[in-house]
Amino acid sequence: MKSLATLDLQYAHRFYGFKGEAQYLHGHTGILTIEVEDTINDGVNMVFPCNEIQKTAWEVLKNFDHALVLREDDPLLPAILDVYEKQGIRNGHPSNIMTGPAFKTELATAYPECRLVVTKETMTVEAMIKIVYDLLKDKLNISKITFSSGVNKASEEYTPTGTKARCPLCGIALDENGVCPKCGYKHK
Repeated sequence: MKSLATLDLQYAHRFYGFKGEAQYLHGHTGILTIEVEDTINDGVNMVFPCNEIQKTAWEVLKNFDHALVLREDDPLLPAILDVYEKQGIRNGHPSNIMTGPAFKTELATAYPECRLVVTKETMTVEAMIKIVYDLLKDKLNISKITFSSGVNKASEEYTPTGTKARCPLCGIALDENGVCPKCGYKHK
């Protein structure tokens, strides 16, 4: 069985080197749907609480919300950083409160202090799916990710391996010590 969660992301990007409208800096509302597959957890009669899927995903994905996403070789990148430096916001600002933890993977690097994500590939809907899966594959038993942005939409299916140990009281994943980070339940 599956549990599904949806998140909205507002971001700006461009397709550097692309011949067409997308070569210009522009913004989108992206809709991300994550499907998590596992057995029904007997204690709470669900696969995984949808609000917990959202919380788990949002912890890292909020770095994409109201952010600029540029490819690492885009000549706009140094110019943007220079402007941010001159404005005094490159290293953060008190109004920048929607930041997640910085991350660096093979596909993307998040700089939450300046609302910037730098990607290896052009930020298409397909690239976003690859990035999201890479960030969340160890936290959730993902069976499918769908991402739509404007008129563009893509999805990818995955084969979850094993099950995640979950709390019988609230349904969320137990930590590496068998303890529920939400309610404190300890697996015996």
